[in-house]
Amino acid sequence: MVQKYQSPVRVYKYPFEMVMAAYEKRFPTCPLIPVFLGSEVLSDVTSDDGSVHIIERSCKLSVDAPRLLKKIAGVEYVYFIQKNTLNWRDRTLLIEAHNETFANRVIVLETCSYSVHPDNEDWTCFEQSASLDIKSFFGFENTVEKIAMKQYTANIKRGKEVIEYYLNELMQEGITEIPRWVPPKDKRPLNSDPSAPIPSTFRSTTSPSSSSSSLTRPKPAGSPLHLDLSSPGNSSRDVTSFSAGSSEPSTPDADKLDADYIERYLGQLTPMQESCLIQLRAWLQETHKGKSETGEWKAEKIPKDEHILRFLRARDFHLEKARDMLCHSLSWRKQFQVDYILETWAPPDCLVEYYAGGWHHHDREGRPLYILRLGQMDTKGLVKALGEEALLRHVLSINEEGQKRCEENTKIFGRPISSWTCLVDLEGLNMRHLWRPGVKALLRIIEVVEANYPETLGRLLIVRAPRVFPVLWTLVSPFINDNTRQKFLVYSGNNYQGPGGLADYIDPEIIPDFLGGDCLCHVPEGGQVPKSYYQTEEDLDNPDHIRLWADTIYQSAQVFKGAPHEIMIEIVEGSSVITWDFDILKGDVVFNIFHSKRTPQPVKREASGLAPVVNNVQLIDRSWVLGVDYSMVESPLTCHEGESIQGSHITRWPGIYILQWKATGHTPTSGPSLSRVDDVLASLQGSTPRCKVMFYTEVLASHDFRGSMSSLESCHSRFSQLSAGTTSSSQSQGSSLISR
Repeated sequence: MVQKYQSPVRVYKYPFEMVMAAYEKRFPTCPLIPVFLGSEVLSDVTSDDGSVHIIERSCKLSVDAPRLLKKIAGVEYVYFIQKNTLNWRDRTLLIEAHNETFANRVIVLETCSYSVHPDNEDWTCFEQSASLDIKSFFGFENTVEKIAMKQYTANIKRGKEVIEYYLNELMQEGITEIPRWVPPKDKRPLNSDPSAPIPSTFRSTTSPSSSSSSLTRPKPAGSPLHLDLSSPGNSSRDVTSFSAGSSEPSTPDADKLDADYIERYLGQLTPMQESCLIQLRAWLQETHKGKSETGEWKAEKIPKDEHILRFLRARDFHLEKARDMLCHSLSWRKQFQVDYILETWAPPDCLVEYYAGGWHHHDREGRPLYILRLGQMDTKGLVKALGEEALLRHVLSINEEGQKRCEENTKIFGRPISSWTCLVDLEGLNMRHLWRPGVKALLRIIEVVEANYPETLGRLLIVRAPRVFPVLWTLVSPFINDNTRQKFLVYSGNNYQGPGGLADYIDPEIIPDFLGGDCLCHVPEGGQVPKSYYQTEEDLDNPDHIRLWADTIYQSAQVFKGAPHEIMIEIVEGSSVITWDFDILKGDVVFNIFHSKRTPQPVKREASGLAPVVNNVQLIDRSWVLGVDYSMVESPLTCHEGESIQGSHITRWPGIYILQWKATGHTPTSGPSLSRVDDVLASLQGSTPRCKVMFYTEVLASHDFRGSMSSLESCHSRFSQLSAGTTSSSQSQGSSLISR
């Protein structure tokens, strides 16, 4: 595999001629670069007018490799051929280098360029790219690749330090300005020194010995040069006119990244991390091109640099993996118009009132702070009132808002901020939050967020975690990325108030009042969602946006007198567990579970004309006989309007199981006496359903069921309590709980 490197644009805030003088001081040897042992000039050609100078050198480098590898390879040093083309007229220097040693086994190519900054002619830009292709190397290809990349990246930023060191040395020697090249017959610029020679090569202004005299430790990369030019021996020219620049880093080209910009807005990156960012960004710019109305190629909008960087971090800067992940996310964003969600999404009133989450200032590091009072939320009520689609869109809008706030805080605090902190209060968390459909909806949301908003969570502070929290964590943690899990901090009881608690991460003056702080928090308090808000999937259908999920956890059915609604569940292995959770939105029903020896043929009819759609399916054929063709495996359970029922059934035999909801007041004892859809459709025209049910079912393996909290028995309960009333059948080995 070919390893590639592409540097950002590094800016020297000095004129091109000064940078060239500093660069030439590196030859023939440079003590500041230990691996560079020396160089020999192979050819030196200058154009007649002195505007172009081409010099070719053989450079000798040491290799920091295991002695055994050196012995096998039979070399102590490697040689590179370097060709420098200096154009004084255009003020550019092109450096091309390739390896001479092992050229038939390893191909190393490097290209560097110095040029004038397009926005400031007194600044100089530097770019660098390289590739490494190891064809064969005595079976040590991977080892050689790692050694080569390690040495190369270690010397990348060192090169900038060396240039800055020699610039400093030049000015200490009193050289603060070098006139620009002018054609021999032209007049000199008015601001040039009449006594200064026209530079055709650097040999007239520097010498090899100057690079080794009075050497001191170079300043770190990026540090400003502070010079006192008023002291004796220094020129009186004010160098700050070209050494000091704008406080805000600028990018030389809209398609390129400046190193100062990366450090200011994206943070400290290693050379290879910078290279991955630049390569992925360049790939996006190339692939996101389309023709405009005029037929010209026009680049589409690509993600912001900090967003691209998040995907690279999520894949440990593995370029191919990050690119695949980002491409899937971009397709997802385009398909579902996520880029416009902040403009198009308006949370329903129910969500505004009962979703206990919101933004609240920032943490000590400047990250936006989001507070979620999960323990006070009626997760079940929110899912049934809004559906997973609305909850997902709300979560996506929170993530989009979080990214926006990160950009704002980056400008406010003057340092890169690419993630936010989430404070989760679990006071009030109990078994009702472990309701399986709710956990399933949560896992689906986590999956979407992990895939499309990686590395956006800087820290998760969980406070007042109750005893039931480890159970929830066991269910959720496998779906959370390893890097994300490491950002979790959990406090039980009041531990968050002591040393190492919230005050270490959040300023005391903004700790919310409900956690003992003095800051008034405007996050909604949550509470029980009234069942009057509950809606079916037909009610939740919104033509204004594309559905993010094609399916929903809950389905709804209409039950008419004489026309029960039935669903079929096929069990492959005995001892599997059928689980259910349903709400009676209208009317009273009787719930039954049957085991069938025959495979039913679903019969579904829809009302015609102006009648509403009838979502009603029947499976038990009129010719079937109860006790012969099918048998009842659960005692009938009468359910009343407004009740919620959760339950489970451990199957004894494989085969077909049928769950049935039937309107009360009708006696179903045998197949022939049971009215069919065909018989009652005529009476349905213009009628309304007698009963309406919202339901969820799932089949679990027995060991999975017993090891999860979904094995909770069903009950009649309100929002915060469970009643003791249960109904079970020894025959069915199942149980049902009813909640009112």
